[in-house]
Amino acid sequence: MSADHPSVVRFRAAHRERGGTGEIVILPDSVHTAALAAEALGCEVGAIANSLLFDAGGSPVLILTSGAHRVDTALVSERTGGVPLKRAKPEFVKEHTSQVIGGVSPIGHPAPIRTYIDSWLRRHEVVWAAAGHPARCSRRRTTSCSR
Repeated sequence: MSADHPSVVRFRAAHRERGGTGEIVILPDSVHTAALAAEALGCEVGAIANSLLFDAGGSPVLILTSGAHRVDTALVSERTGGVPLKRAKPEFVKEHTSQVIGGVSPIGHPAPIRTYIDSWLRRHEVVWAAAGHPARCSRRRTTSCSR
């Protein structure tokens, strides 16, 4: 029986199914920004992959962006079909990811979510992303990520 939160269990399973080889690290509860996560992990803030869910007219859109960047929702909307993106409410995030804001992982959701990835993340040999819980983080070498 796993002591992990159910969303972390789903993340581990999805990670394993995709051939993931990274590790999962438990972070202090006080780590709730990319800068604090980078400090706790001993990496650059740009190596933190923020998983941000947006509401595009009722459909979820996941954007994985470097912790050093902010998402320009107008630009992303323009480049992805013109549907305006708005910040997703906590209930919307939970419904579409089964995870909470601050712990949304790139994988392990109940259904596939249209996802866009910040190409700047490739600049880092190792990228860290949430693992389904605000205090869990997963490490992945970018050389093994699909491009």
